[in-house]
Amino acid sequence: MYIMRHGETSWNKERRLQGRSNIALNERGRALARESAKGMKDIPFDLAFTSPLDRARETARLVLEGRDVPIIEDERIIEISFGAYEGTRWMEDGAEGNVEIYNFFNHPERYTPAEGGETLEELAARTADFMQDICSRPELADKTILVSVHGAAARGLLNSMRTYEMSDFWGSGVAPNCGVAIVECTQGGAPVLLREKVVYGSII
Repeated sequence: MYIMRHGETSWNKERRLQGRSNIALNERGRALARESAKGMKDIPFDLAFTSPLDRARETARLVLEGRDVPIIEDERIIEISFGAYEGTRWMEDGAEGNVEIYNFFNHPERYTPAEGGETLEELAARTADFMQDICSRPELADKTILVSVHGAAARGLLNSMRTYEMSDFWGSGVAPNCGVAIVECTQGGAPVLLREKVVYGSII
């Protein structure tokens, strides 16, 4: 399983919280996905799962362009909802004076979402459900799978393979745009993280 963060968007560049906001890839994001496609051309993907948001779907489509590979949308790997915080700019010391966004990145155990938002515990539960489901399906046992997701959702998938405290939700951090984590699922066994933050192709 190759878990890929989507390509760059204008909100990534502006450091704005995207969450469920359906922001498209920018031109650099599309170029990153095409470069990744070149670097991954010899990986024999059988199918792909993607978040329903456009930036993840387009990343999967560009990486798999020219191949006859099914792309399946799955709500369980959509990005965390920030509710009313979406569109807010964030910085290392917080975001426009918002202590909760500072907590999200620096003290996730203290994070309280805005109205309409989702907790990190909810994100962790649904991404863990996806991972357990995909890794336990007998019909997928011999398949090579691309999973096109988002920063926090990808962290949730990787966290499902380890024991952690919520204060360490971010673990080793978030992959760059189009960065990949490689996971091996063995029949009857727990999924194993082989590598993470792998970049295929050139960084543009």
